[in-house]
Amino acid sequence: MKPGKVFYPVGTPGIPWGDAERAEWLSRQTRHRSYASEVLDKIEQLRSRFDVEEYGRLEYGDESFPLLAFRSRDWRDDLPVVLVTGGVHGYETSGVHGALQFVDQHAADYAGRVNLLVAPCVSPWAYERIHRWNPNAIDPNRSFRENSPAEESAALLRLVEPIRDRALMHIDLHETTDTDETEFRPALAARDGKRYIPGGIPDGFYLVDDSENPQPQFQQAVIKAVKKVTHIAPADDNGEIIGSPVVARGVIEYPLKQLGLCASITNARYKTTTEVYPDSPRATPEQCNSAQAVAVCAAIDYALAHR
Repeated sequence: MKPGKVFYPVGTPGIPWGDAERAEWLSRQTRHRSYASEVLDKIEQLRSRFDVEEYGRLEYGDESFPLLAFRSRDWRDDLPVVLVTGGVHGYETSGVHGALQFVDQHAADYAGRVNLLVAPCVSPWAYERIHRWNPNAIDPNRSFRENSPAEESAALLRLVEPIRDRALMHIDLHETTDTDETEFRPALAARDGKRYIPGGIPDGFYLVDDSENPQPQFQQAVIKAVKKVTHIAPADDNGEIIGSPVVARGVIEYPLKQLGLCASITNARYKTTTEVYPDSPRATPEQCNSAQAVAVCAAIDYALAHR
């Protein structure tokens, strides 16, 4: 397969999409699963133990999606704030269910120690379509900035604004999947009128640190905990993971704010983005969910011990 020769079935190669191409792309998206039964029902089951708030509502055509977040029931202004986000990319399943598993199985362990704010499914329309973008063909995880073009991102920014300067730690739960190469990166190239250059998919878990405020010991504490649950992605032959230099085992760095990534939305000292690999023959969906929950616990534990 030669770089640049992959044909994506929407638009004309080399020409950015207009309204017609976006409409054609949207017409191809189908609903594969239910946000209501798979996510909202689980949130309702936890409502007796945590405060749940609706921080926004997405209205797409005749569909309406409430955006829900958990808060510690014993919220205290003298405690540090920890933010957990999942499902910014709706197709990254363990980000959503790992966040829910953390709330169900581990959040109570932190009562009276931290204030927890958990948004488990930031992009419910994309969750149902198993897609990276929202229905406007916009990637929410490149849209966390003022006047965001993605309502998913704008709603989360509004939720977080009151605690933006108080947050001690923010962990954003993601996956890297085989469909990144078979669907999403080719679609991105087609949408933007650029050449698609195939890349590789790392086999295993890795983290993305903030290149403008790196916290290597924090990242390694998370890696150490997660490797007990699932394997850590090795560097490729170029010493990279998805085109970025590996700075420590299982860790790369991005300029989070510059790229408009979710992990940039607070001024927390400790920030990270998880990436699990659910398509690995060495991992199960249960392992992926557990890896996310374990990563959250390890991140909170380190942040509390080193604040």
